[in-house]
Amino acid sequence: MCSSDLRLLKENGRQVTIINAGVSGDTTSDGLQRLEWSLPEGVSGVILALGANDMLRGLDPALPRANLTAILERLKARNIPVFILGMRAPANYGARYAQDFDSIYPDLAKAYQAPLYPFMLDGVAGQAASLLSDGLHPNADGVDIIARKILPSLDAFVAGLR
Repeated sequence: MCSSDLRLLKENGRQVTIINAGVSGDTTSDGLQRLEWSLPEGVSGVILALGANDMLRGLDPALPRANLTAILERLKARNIPVFILGMRAPANYGARYAQDFDSIYPDLAKAYQAPLYPFMLDGVAGQAASLLSDGLHPNADGVDIIARKILPSLDAFVAGLR
């Protein structure tokens, strides 16, 4: 995650270290390939925020579903709790694509009993004032909005970690 999340968690009294292992442009395939070496021993929890780039590339939703399932299986085998940040497909991808893609995150959260924040860009997507000039990625204000919206769920997740 980002410094906003860390700052807000610390303001809530949480003494945490967040290591951002994300790589710009990563797909779920990329995340799966580097999962083991990006998570050292002793990791207390993972915030899983992958899949948006799969969707932006129009990849068949079955692929990110399979990759995210594999990631969750590996984390489960290591007894690492996961907080899932969901993503949603925009309407212009078509109803069928959106239905197939949008169901990935709630389905996996239910199957793996993982907390889910349903849409990471809630309150920011489609809001030009909160986005960079590419119209996709949040600017500093957008990041702050995201962090504040996610905070209650993330704080509850962190409170339950060892």
